[in-house]
Amino acid sequence: MKAKINVSEIQRMKKEGRKITCVTSYDYITAALAEKAGIELILVGDSAGMVVLGYENTIPVTVDEMILFSRAVTRGNKRSLIVGDMPFMSYQASDEDAVRNAGRFVKDGGVDAVKIEGGLRMKSRVEALTRAEIPVMGHVGLTPQTSPLWNGYRVQGRTENDAEGIIRDAKVLEEAGAFSVVLEMVTSEAAKLITEQLSIPTIGIGSGPFCNGQIVVLHDILGLYDKFSPKFIKKYANLAEEIQKAIEAYRDDVLKGKFPGEEHTFHMKEFKTRQIRRISRR
Repeated sequence: MKAKINVSEIQRMKKEGRKITCVTSYDYITAALAEKAGIELILVGDSAGMVVLGYENTIPVTVDEMILFSRAVTRGNKRSLIVGDMPFMSYQASDEDAVRNAGRFVKDGGVDAVKIEGGLRMKSRVEALTRAEIPVMGHVGLTPQTSPLWNGYRVQGRTENDAEGIIRDAKVLEEAGAFSVVLEMVTSEAAKLITEQLSIPTIGIGSGPFCNGQIVVLHDILGLYDKFSPKFIKKYANLAEEIQKAIEAYRDDVLKGKFPGEEHTFHMKEFKTRQIRRISRR
């Protein structure tokens, strides 16, 4: 097995001009498959609230739920750098809350780092976590935990002023000690400027090709989540359709008596009807 990827390796990839691949994962199986596929970075995303737990958005997700997902992922993947996504209100209230909950992610969830959303307002959180020696991934642009409460899901950085604000936020996170930053739904032009001006890696989602790496929700690229499909997602499979077909085929086989067949059935070494009947009468 190849060596475990750490924060230093992710940062070195930017310096060497190597692209960083990242997907979300919430369970043992997909985490193991991502490792086999050579994915460098796994995000145990709070998107699990929607694609696994069925919430309308990510706001209801709890720390306990995220730690459960994190445990499953870290059991399945021993090579990728695994980042735990801190859910809404697990870090916003205070530096102390942030450190305490992030500590649970590392100690109980087994993750290598945590991710928090927000720029300038999260500066002290990143500094506090860094002092506690917990690596932090920042997140600017669209911030899904709070966007539904304000303006909804809208592309960020369309105007010069808006782009300048995102650039300032990203720089603040770098100065505070973040080892990388996610740029979500940021215009390609703004993302390019940020990537050029930061010494830490940028990981894009819906932010164009100029970021140092890309992250996607695994259920989106596999065609497993059908409530909506973002414009920036490329589907590499349509597993929802394939899974449904498989379940329907199983149901049909059971109803028609085709399953289980002889090849799925166990038998006694010696079957004597009289002896079985005699035993059953006792």
